Amino acid sequence: MLTDIVDLLLCPQCRARDVESGLGVGDTDRTLLCDRGHSFDVARQGYVGLSTGAGGKFTGDSAEMIAARDAFLGQGHFDPIAAAVSAAVPSDSEVVLDVGVGIGHYLATVLDARPGARGIGVDVSKFAARRAARSHVRLGSVVADIWSGLPVRSHSVSAVTCVFAPRNAGELGRVLVPDGVLVVVTPTERHQRELRGPLGLIGVEENKTRRLGESLSGQFEPVAELPLEYSVTLSHNDIEALVGMGPSTRHGDPEARAAALTQLPDAITVTVSVIVSTYRRRANAAS
Repeated sequence: MLTDIVDLLLCPQCRARDVESGLGVGDTDRTLLCDRGHSFDVARQGYVGLSTGAGGKFTGDSAEMIAARDAFLGQGHFDPIAAAVSAAVPSDSEVVLDVGVGIGHYLATVLDARPGARGIGVDVSKFAARRAARSHVRLGSVVADIWSGLPVRSHSVSAVTCVFAPRNAGELGRVLVPDGVLVVVTPTERHQRELRGPLGLIGVEENKTRRLGESLSGQFEPVAELPLEYSVTLSHNDIEALVGMGPSTRHGDPEARAAALTQLPDAITVTVSVIVSTYRRRANAAS
């Protein structure tokens, strides 16, 4: 619940002024307050918006995208990814932050394996935050844009997870404890290859994992890299949900894609191919 992680949060207004002013619960659990008088309403669904108000680099997932994500992940097709992420997070982690938390699927798996841990789920989409808020009893859900500054206390997080989501190395380095771990999942060129051509899906950048390491090199050093590849059998409904939850749903002609889907077999074997990369915060990284 949000009240369980409020001691780890920062006021975004003070944060924007480089003042680390913490948040506390107001007279009721429907308001968070900082000691400088800024207040933030907690939505009835259990999440809080802690954005600065400035426009960000990325557009949050829509309600329809979150519904599609819920439908697809609920079938267990990406459960091996969730298990690999959980295995990469140190077992003694006390606070785990998931950046781009989505519906909370991956963070909930991590928390299930660590009965004493608390989770912070951050997403730029209020629809994602709404769904994540009910994904686990020890997960606090926050709407914020990582590129505008995370509303999380410096050196308060044991591990950060980032699954198919953008990451701000400087901010992740700031919130992690000195020996904190970052776990990132990136797709390979083989990911969903059976669907990419027929349905006109967005491709995966070449050497994505190598470029990831380069972008993190100032703050993090690599620890481990786990390739994970397996096949799933998907129905047309599964494929519709898979496309609908990702960036491809915002591109191309949806009518043409729907027509192309009818030409595929009723059940199709699709490759899931990702790299689970683990990094440790450099001892001399800037805070």
